[in-house]
Amino acid sequence: MPQPTRTPPTAAPRRSGPRLHRSWVIAAAAGAAIVTAGSFTTVPGLLVNPLHESFAWDRGQIALAASVNMVLFGLTAPFAAALMDKVGIRRVVAGALLFLTAGALLTSVMTRPWQLVAYWGVLIGLGSGCLTMTFAASITNSWFVERRGLVTGALSSSSHLGQLLFLPLLAWAVDHYGWEPPVVTLAFVALAVAALTLLLLRDHPADVGVKPYGAAEFTPKPEVTSGAARRTLAVLFRAARTGPFWLLAGVFVICGASTNGIMWSNWAPAAHDHGMRTTAAASMLSLIGVFSALGAVFSGWLTDRFDPRRLLTGYFAVRALTLLALPMVFTSEVTPFMIVFVVVYGLVDVATVPPVIALSSRVYGDDGPIVFGWVNTAHQLGAGASAFLGATARDLFGTYDVVWTALSAVCLVAALMALVVRVPTGRPGLPAGEPGEPADRAVERSAR
Repeated sequence: MPQPTRTPPTAAPRRSGPRLHRSWVIAAAAGAAIVTAGSFTTVPGLLVNPLHESFAWDRGQIALAASVNMVLFGLTAPFAAALMDKVGIRRVVAGALLFLTAGALLTSVMTRPWQLVAYWGVLIGLGSGCLTMTFAASITNSWFVERRGLVTGALSSSSHLGQLLFLPLLAWAVDHYGWEPPVVTLAFVALAVAALTLLLLRDHPADVGVKPYGAAEFTPKPEVTSGAARRTLAVLFRAARTGPFWLLAGVFVICGASTNGIMWSNWAPAAHDHGMRTTAAASMLSLIGVFSALGAVFSGWLTDRFDPRRLLTGYFAVRALTLLALPMVFTSEVTPFMIVFVVVYGLVDVATVPPVIALSSRVYGDDGPIVFGWVNTAHQLGAGASAFLGATARDLFGTYDVVWTALSAVCLVAALMALVVRVPTGRPGLPAGEPGEPADRAVERSAR
């Protein structure tokens, strides 16, 4: 009688542990690029006195390069968002980092003021303009369905994290070795991060066969769009016919003027007026960057839960009070009152970004990142004007006190403007409209 065959026992299936979703790797790579670009933003403030002493250039000539940088930083952002849709995020990011590398290397061998404007103002302005909060919005919209506010806040804070990582070291290096070696070091850091982004960054979850984080279904990659510049301008013209766009742009003009516009290029000279050493001033600015990073992440968490308009109003009101108090706490030494200013001001510094990104997406839907790019352009126009006018006011009045007071007043105006932004009701991220009504027409109608 034939014996029944026995099936050998099979091993129990092994449970694989939870794997890190690819979206978080993408966010980390994007953060590294933004950190690197952010490390370039505060350098002009450190170079004002060394360049003045080395070349006998006027401070206005040096401030002009910073202003051109900030304006191009803002103007590039919306076109970069559309270009990313056309040729891919990875290519644009790598190209931007190469612009930063070239600009820094050329700056280290310059001999004329116009070269500072061309290399640091134009090349680095264009490169860093591709790696702004608009880039952060593109990443979060493509790779995340859940935790968008949190990721937006984290990426928005990455620019200021560059201050935390590099600014004290750069200030120390400038004091000990002159201004050229730190600039060259930044160039090679940008080159290394360019290689890292080419290795890790991908344009869309479909490129690696995964769903966006938190998505229930697989999302196909959108078709490549032609006419990136034309689309960017078309979105601007549509948005410019609506009230929310001008309110958000106005709020961000004031935001740029009262943050990076005045701080990145005028903080060190203002501290010098009060007898504070450059390294101490740079440490305070770096500490602002630390709390800016924390504030942006916390603001992203709050934006997921509360009305972004009320958050903006609160942030600007707090910023107004801190700027009003700054002349009373500025001394030659780092005091407890200065630390309190740094902490409070830092917490609301970049906290405005997640609410404005959220409002742009809720009002303008899929065009939200490009609209935010234009709003961010307004931010940088305000920053560029503040960088130049702040230095000019210092020359006219012999002090920065009038600058801090004026900026405090306009921050209160921004707090009121944020409250009157109208957000359409309906599906999240889309304007409410009549059945079959185009989204852009619904936006216009609802904003009237």
